[in-house]
Amino acid sequence: MTAPAYPTPAGMLTGRTMLITAAAGSGIGGATARRAAEEGARLFLSDTHERRLNETADAIADAGHDRPFVMVCDVTNKAQVQATVTTAVEQLGHIDVLVNNAGLGGAAPIVEMTDQQWSSVLDVSLTSVFRMTRSMLPHMYARQRGAIVNNASVLGWRAQKLQAHYAAAKAGVMAFTRCAAMEAAEHGVRINAVAPSLAMHAALGKVTPSGLLEELTAREAMGRFAEPWEVANVILFLASDLSSYMTGEIVSVSSQRA
Repeated sequence: MTAPAYPTPAGMLTGRTMLITAAAGSGIGGATARRAAEEGARLFLSDTHERRLNETADAIADAGHDRPFVMVCDVTNKAQVQATVTTAVEQLGHIDVLVNNAGLGGAAPIVEMTDQQWSSVLDVSLTSVFRMTRSMLPHMYARQRGAIVNNASVLGWRAQKLQAHYAAAKAGVMAFTRCAAMEAAEHGVRINAVAPSLAMHAALGKVTPSGLLEELTAREAMGRFAEPWEVANVILFLASDLSSYMTGEIVSVSSQRA
């Protein structure tokens, strides 16, 4: 089965402002930035890769949209996270939507995994979600509105060898999403997450052991991997008023068989 045609914009985020982390390059973050711009959002993008960050912003501008504001941010650094949120609010006036997309993968058997490997994956993939959310919520609470969308993974539910650190981090993102949503609901803020299975992009092949991508693709009922923009579509749905009665939910973006 082949991927469907690229979606026609419908203005679902017209007038909204959005901060997206890890938004450079060809992955889900970059696709989310491009789709959000197409749907009318004004953007602030952050990433650790300055060159790719600006390339993504330039590509969005070249497509006829407002060039997003950009800022280099290491999501493992509390001061940089707070500075990014503060600057985004200053540049855009307010933030309607935060997309927590930063993540770090890799493969290692538990008996060979170092403390550093474990800690790095947990810090980037889980603790960054806490840091960004903690910094953003006071702003959204003051406005009594807002939406946060976190990027989890089906590995938060399912078992896969060599992925104990990443799976633990993504299960943590799911649990954090549910608990944070309960706190934020009384302030008019919704918090949800997506859980993709396999979205193909250039960087993924560089960190995945030989043969694994083919094996994972074979598990998909549709017989193919997702395009990053297919995951982005669900992120934008959760960011929009189309999901106005959803909070604390983890939406699987997957065709994996049970």
